Amino acid sequence: MGDITGNDRRFNRADLARYSGDLGVVGGVRLVELADGVERGIRCLEFRTGTGLAFEVLVDRAMDIGAVEHAGRAVGWRSATGFRHPGLHEHADDNGLSWVRSFSGLLVTAGLDHTLFPAEVDGSHYNYLPTVWQPLHGRISNIPARLTGYGEQWTDEGCVLWAEGEVRQARVFGEHLVLRRRIEADLGGNEIRLVDTVTNAGSDDTPHMQLYHVNVGWPVLDEGSRFVAAVDGTRWCTASVVDQGISYRTMPAPARGVAEQVYEHELATDTDGTRCVALLNDRLGLGFEMTWRADEFPCFFEWLHLREGAYAIGLEPSTHHVEGEEAARADGSMTWLGAGESRSYHTTFAVLDGADALSASEARIRAVGGQPDDTTMAQRAAEVKA
Repeated sequence: MGDITGNDRRFNRADLARYSGDLGVVGGVRLVELADGVERGIRCLEFRTGTGLAFEVLVDRAMDIGAVEHAGRAVGWRSATGFRHPGLHEHADDNGLSWVRSFSGLLVTAGLDHTLFPAEVDGSHYNYLPTVWQPLHGRISNIPARLTGYGEQWTDEGCVLWAEGEVRQARVFGEHLVLRRRIEADLGGNEIRLVDTVTNAGSDDTPHMQLYHVNVGWPVLDEGSRFVAAVDGTRWCTASVVDQGISYRTMPAPARGVAEQVYEHELATDTDGTRCVALLNDRLGLGFEMTWRADEFPCFFEWLHLREGAYAIGLEPSTHHVEGEEAARADGSMTWLGAGESRSYHTTFAVLDGADALSASEARIRAVGGQPDDTTMAQRAAEVKA
């Protein structure tokens, strides 16, 4: 087990028991309920690892990860919407864009049968209505989970803090998809491990798409913070990338009236089959790193929302390209899950604490591949902009 005291002392289970009969003195998992405003009624699991890493799992928001802090400094993005209870979500408003009225936190899951832009798609395979209306990024992030367990588990290697739940997205004459989610963190560690398994619990072949909107905010995101990734190429970006000319690698301060910038980058893959990106704040000695399997999430988007009051960078592994569901159906790249079929996803989020941790992360990524400078990226962007 890692350092939990700040003075390089290491403790096993017996050591801790000598000092306290309650593990909560250093860390653990606690179930609470939020009780005010738009968040009222949301069950929340509070994780503390003892190193300064603390985060919330929003049970009634698909077990997504809300607030994340390290030593009292925010890592996960907090928007003005708050962590809105699903019962207050405006499901059918804004011409399918109402997802942004409940958009906040480190991890917001998109899917399970649709991601990206709103669309009306063929639904004839369900033998009912000819089409299905899909809102922005699907429905999963506003469905409460059934909490199946949580707690602390000791092994020979140390103590694992964990939670598991099940989120069911279903309708009569439609999809029946089940997301089983497990979240882990080590006592004495600075990592969050996420394992998702999506199963078609229905009898009809069903489309499946999944995307993680992983949002980092201030103070990790700040003027001078650096986005680090092994970028082989960029296949798509918004016109705002060319029009605004804002760096995709070195972040500016928040500004008024800035439009979002979105890129679909092609990333190099490490020899172990993983991909990794990071946001590094050298001034604070604080960063964030995300690692996932390339065969599970072959696509990746960088979302820059550098506007005052909603300052954020989104790091987004995805099962499908940015053109979305209609294009995936048309070109044959859509994932179809047969009855009883499953897909699993393995992702790690890490808080980087100190200059050495930032340097090690950048070295790992640079060992896999380089990264275009802003001039080269601008030239590519002019060629591929939407």
